[in-house]
Amino acid sequence: MFLDETSISVRSGKGGDGCVSFRREKYVPKGGPNGGSGGNGGNVYLQADPNITTLLDIGRRHHYIAENGQPGQGSNKTGRTGKDLLVKLPIGTLVREVVDDQDPREGKELVDLIDPELMFRVVGGGKGGRGNKSFASSVNQIPREVEKGLPGGEKLIHLELKLMADVGLVGLPNAGKSTLLSRISAARPKIAAYPFTTKEPHLGIAELGGYARLVFADIPGLIEGAHEGHGLGIEFLRHIERTRVLLHLVSCEFEDSEQVVRDFHLIERELSGYSEALAGKPRIVVLSKIDMLGPEEVADFQDDLSTRLGKEVLSISAVTGAGLEKLLGASNVLVNEALAAAAREAEQECP
Repeated sequence: MFLDETSISVRSGKGGDGCVSFRREKYVPKGGPNGGSGGNGGNVYLQADPNITTLLDIGRRHHYIAENGQPGQGSNKTGRTGKDLLVKLPIGTLVREVVDDQDPREGKELVDLIDPELMFRVVGGGKGGRGNKSFASSVNQIPREVEKGLPGGEKLIHLELKLMADVGLVGLPNAGKSTLLSRISAARPKIAAYPFTTKEPHLGIAELGGYARLVFADIPGLIEGAHEGHGLGIEFLRHIERTRVLLHLVSCEFEDSEQVVRDFHLIERELSGYSEALAGKPRIVVLSKIDMLGPEEVADFQDDLSTRLGKEVLSISAVTGAGLEKLLGASNVLVNEALAAAAREAEQECP
């Protein structure tokens, strides 16, 4: 089961209380105060882990609590610091703080976990209280006052997973996205001859040779009104928001180029309705299932479609493998161009 959204409560440890104690030794009649301070409570950290791909296990547990600090002891012994709690999440998890009964998706953004090296402290532990030794002075030689440890912090946080991929596959249901993913990678999504076979996102890695690889993301097919909540795809469009390139698949199985053009514009409208950033991503238009036509029919269909759309259209058959090498090469070029453009933009923002 795939889970890409959940809320959990995180609480840091309470600080340990300070200790009231006085030195008591044989033949030492005037021992002074020696009460130690309490240990600090444990912190709660969040970190991205490449080996985790879903929030399912995280969502099964609703409360994450770090260890409390231990109280101080006599002989000036400081209490042990509480152990920190590290919560590992999938790469691409967006963390928001939920306040009161507000919509979790409208909460304050705390961190976007896209760097596995980053450990984000979401809640700091409570400070330990001082023991009576800390209150000793020339005018207060027998202090009996101590401090209580401070309570830990607590937050309700909402986790929203957005898969990290180079290329996102979009199109109508049954456009051939899952078949393509299974052909170019080791991913094994469910494939069947009916719409909405794909009910959750899938990732696949395509090896291009020479240590080059591309990560592809396949989401459930979109239908008209998807950006308004119709169908399944709207729930997963967030997963292609982070992709650098889109492959828009259209099927030639009905041998009607006018219908293909209508299908193409329908999906483009849904992408625009969901987000301008998503609509503005570089894309490759892919005519799929060409094994259902003869070679001359494919060429004519491809040329007609390119003319109607005003852009180059690549053709593939995920069944026979025709056109896949060219498609992967074109995808790699476009992804590298997008990476270079992002790097230039980052340099301009941070001179």
